[in-house]
Amino acid sequence: MTDNLQQRIDQSASGTPLVKPDEQAMYLGTFRERCYVSMTVKQMKKETNKTLLTRALTAYPEAKVLINGNLPTSLQSNYIQIVTTNKHAFTIVTPKQPLNDDAIGLLLVSDQAVHEEIIDLEEKFQKNESKVTPHKEPKEKKGFWSKWF
Repeated sequence: MTDNLQQRIDQSASGTPLVKPDEQAMYLGTFRERCYVSMTVKQMKKETNKTLLTRALTAYPEAKVLINGNLPTSLQSNYIQIVTTNKHAFTIVTPKQPLNDDAIGLLLVSDQAVHEEIIDLEEKFQKNESKVTPHKEPKEKKGFWSKWF
């Protein structure tokens, strides 16, 4: 009984323990397994990635957007405009870590685990653009008897 009481006192003093706190800090308060797409601050500064983000928003209509609150307001407002024109909900999350170019600036997330293998925006959507398949003429189908005669 005293162990349980001491445990409750310790929990009340320090707060409830977090599951994977380092991962939550890196991914703007959510888990990696819930992420569809991520953008670093460096990627957000590239103009070409805005069209890739629009493709990602249409690919995941049920996704919610998390935006890093430490971003400059001009960059934030550009991406908020893109997100709202695509009719997605967004939340601005201000992490405790200082902002650098490799920090995550924007995430498309789900409420549940989705287990996406690749979440990097450029890696996920630019590789689809580079795969251009040449147009092939359909082959004429041969009948069963043409094989024999």
